[in-house]
Order: sequence, then structure tokens, then C-alpha cells
Amino acid sequence: MSKLPEEYRFIDLSDYGRPAARFIANSIKGTFLTPIHVTIAFIISGLVAIFCMLEGHFIFAALFLVLKSILDAADGELARIKATPSYVGRYFDSIADIILNLLFLITIWYITDGSILLLILAFIGIQLQGTLYNYYYVILRNTVNGDTTSRIFEDHAPTALPGETQAAVNWFFWTYNTLYITFDKAIYYLDMKATTAKNFPKWFMTAVSSFGLGFQLLIMGVMLVLHLEAFIIPFFVGYTGLILVFIFVRRMIN
Repeated sequence: MSKLPEEYRFIDLSDYGRPAARFIANSIKGTFLTPIHVTIAFIISGLVAIFCMLEGHFIFAALFLVLKSILDAADGELARIKATPSYVGRYFDSIADIILNLLFLITIWYITDGSILLLILAFIGIQLQGTLYNYYYVILRNTVNGDTTSRIFEDHAPTALPGETQAAVNWFFWTYNTLYITFDKAIYYLDMKATTAKNFPKWFMTAVSSFGLGFQLLIMGVMLVLHLEAFIIPFFVGYTGLILVFIFVRRMIN
């Protein structure tokens, strides 16, 4: 939780891999490896998890899903340790996440011979869940002088940071915005007043962090290990209903 000043840090259920991520980042900080290399590593881990699902090796699939979450945190940790923040890296990370999320659900749909409609609803639901959490988290970070690499409104490409070109930032931003804009706008219109909110209690942020990608993948992994793969997609469809609950609670708090 290094993105927040210490007094505002909360228990992030989706960030269980942070200690391992810090260990990995510290272990490779003196090497030629960059945060982009770590992002590529989590993409590979996600693809291996998909292969394991297709082969019916659900325990290994779960392990690689967890490893993907750890590496997903490690790229950001490495960027902070090396003091090399990057908009290209952040957008690349998010682009990889949404594509892998879709591939995970398609794989689960394929091995369970499920409903294509539920698959679509689950994908939309998972993205809206993660978007709500990120929305509140970014607002909190900007309110308390935390990490500001992420912005509340991603409506234009930011100015390139040292070590990256503006052309690359523009391209990755355009791709990121194309993939995420629908979900971002949906959550914004559901809770527009959140941008001016000043009160995000730790317990509330911990509850909303159950929508974080890391926790979503942990749920998938646990259900795979328990051979509940046929219930994963319906679960995330139903889980999406908590979005309205969290928005209601947020409004009551403020």
C-alpha cells in the first residue's frame, strides 16, 4: 500500500501479494530488468494459467493466477524502487489486465460449456467492479497527496515522463481509453459526486477492495481448486450487484 501516506493506508484485500511483490522488486532492482519486463512476466503467468485450466490442472491454474497478481504488483514496486514512473508502463499494465480478464472468462466458459450471455455479463461485471474500486482509490490518493500517476479523469494523454516518448504515451493512452472508457463513464455517472467526497474510511476501502483484480483472481483460483468452475461466471454476475450497495454506502458516509 505504498501509494498512500501511512496514516491513510487500509487493508487491501486485493493486494495480498504486495510483500512478495516487494521481495521480487528488491531482488531484481540491480539488474537490467524493467517494470515492462515484469508486466510481460505476468502476462505469461496468466497465459500459463489458461493452459492449465484447459488441461484440467486447476491447482496449478490457481497458483499461476496468484502469481499473476503478485507480478502485477511487482512491476509498480520496481518502478517506484528505481524511481522510473511511466505512463506507458501503467497503460500497458491495464491493457494486459483487461485482455487477460476476458481470456480467463472465455476459458472458464469453454471448459464448463456455459452460457455466452452470462459470459458477457460476467466480463462487464468484473470490469465495472474493478473500475469502482479504482475510481474510489484514485480519488482517495489524490485527496491525501498519495501517488498521482493515475488520474481521476483519463480524458487526454498525459505529458510523457523522462525515459518515454510522447508518441508511445499517446498510443498506449488511446488503446487504454478505447478499452476502458465505457466502464469508466458508467461508474462516473453512477456516482459523480464521489469526486468531491472527503471521507473514505479505511473499513469502507477494505470492503470495496474485494472488487480489486487481485481478489477477483483469488476467488477464481479458490473456486477452481474446489472444482466449482461451473459457478465462477454466475458468481461474478451476481457479485456485480454489490456495486450499488457500495455506492449507496459511500453516499451515506459523505
